[in-house]
Amino acid sequence: MIQTEFEFTLPKGYLDQDGNLHRRGIMRLSTALDEIVPLRDPRVKANPAYATIIILARVITCLGALEEINPAVVEGFFACDLNYLQQFYRHINDLDPENGAPQAALNSEE
Repeated sequence: MIQTEFEFTLPKGYLDQDGNLHRRGIMRLSTALDEIVPLRDPRVKANPAYATIIILARVITCLGALEEINPAVVEGFFACDLNYLQQFYRHINDLDPENGAPQAALNSEE
C-alpha cells in the first residue's frame, strides 16, 4: 500500500493568536488538483509565489492542535518553517530536481 500521509516537525513552529506553539503536523501527498486550483486564485495571478501558500494550505492536514489549516495560517509561518515545508513537499512528492523529476509549482525560488 502506498503511503499518502507524512509526519513532520517544524524547526521553529507556528505561533497562533493565543501564543500557542504548533510544531508537529501531517502533510498528505499532492494531487494534480492541488497544483491546478491555485492558478485560478486572484492572489496567485497578482503574485505567482502565492501559489506556495495555497498549495501548502491544501496539503497540510494537521498542525498541532489547530482545527483548520488555511492560507492565513501558512502566511504566519516563520521563513525557516516555510522553507522546510517547501523542501518536505518536494521530497514526499518525488519532485526533487536532483533526482531528475520535474519541478512542481511549489518552488522555493518563487
